[in-house]
Amino acid sequence: MSAPTASPAGSPAGERAATGADRSGTVPAHSGGLGRRISVGLVTPGGAVFVLVALLLVAIMLTNPNFTDPGALIRFVGRTAPIAIAAMGQFYVIVSGEFDLSMAAVIATQVVIAGNVIGLEDSRILPGLLLMFVVGTAIGLVNGLASTLLRVPSFIVTLGMMLALTGLVRYVTGGAATGNPTETFRDIGRGGIEGVPVLEILPWSVVVLAVVAAASAWLMRRPFGRTLVAAGDNPDALSHAGASLWWVKTRAFVLSSLSATVAGILLVGYAGVHPSVGAGYEFTAITAVVLGGVVLGGGRGWVLSAAAGAFALELLFLLLTALGVEATWRDTVQGLIIIAAVALAARTWSGVRRPRASSPVVTATPPATPENPTKSTTEGDR
Repeated sequence: MSAPTASPAGSPAGERAATGADRSGTVPAHSGGLGRRISVGLVTPGGAVFVLVALLLVAIMLTNPNFTDPGALIRFVGRTAPIAIAAMGQFYVIVSGEFDLSMAAVIATQVVIAGNVIGLEDSRILPGLLLMFVVGTAIGLVNGLASTLLRVPSFIVTLGMMLALTGLVRYVTGGAATGNPTETFRDIGRGGIEGVPVLEILPWSVVVLAVVAAASAWLMRRPFGRTLVAAGDNPDALSHAGASLWWVKTRAFVLSSLSATVAGILLVGYAGVHPSVGAGYEFTAITAVVLGGVVLGGGRGWVLSAAAGAFALELLFLLLTALGVEATWRDTVQGLIIIAAVALAARTWSGVRRPRASSPVVTATPPATPENPTKSTTEGDR
């Protein structure tokens, strides 16, 4: 039998070899049936957040019967869509082992661009959108390249980007609302498809959220998504397997900035063009991500759980408001959630990661020997 050849650097084969994305990797025996996989998934932090969303939803319906109306429920989903999209963008960075603190500043920058470039001219909508996505891509590239090639910690890079963009926005606007985008553009965030049975109106923001969620789930099933998880789990092994670690993480930062751009486009609809729009979104997104069971430091987590974490967070705040708790406690609640969720996720994921001695493992790879050591991973997004 001929010896296996190494995959070229950065090739899909190299990525699959690093992450176990192909079918030759090891698969735990308990991941067979759909029902079994669902039950196993629900005991992980990434699955438990969906149970939490359901419980909070029931609690709110009991305290506020008006929330049982399908129209009110879909409007809530539409209002939460921007933070859910931002959370999915933050997920890419966090699961790769990095941070992005510049999301709120990116949102503010895009809001100002929409107000001053597009203005009241419908003919400027498409060029304005193109400019916004180009700016978002450029910001993500700078964050990613500075963090990977220059080896500056992403916390420092994105903090610096946040301060730079915030200063630029304040200089351009003078700290006040400037510009007024056309109603056609604002309808992206606050309009919708009218005449929908039961719902009456289906907000465009819900449609955008569904498209982004589906694309994110698909992307995390691709070799890039599995490589991204491996980058946070074991970057050294990923580099030795031939994958370009710097390019994988840079793309994560680009996706994060583009997600903030989409969130900014939706926020213009009902929040206006004030430079403070999106303030605090970076911390809210991080809170949603960790509430969704994603481990800070990378290597564990599901992208749809990050979006569910955003809904759980907003439902929790809504429930506290219904119970008469003052809104000034919001930041305190977020801080406590981060501490508790990070501690719980780290302990739970570590327990799930270790295979039990009684659980056989089905593998299609040769057994490890002193002459031919092998290592495989079983994580991926669901």
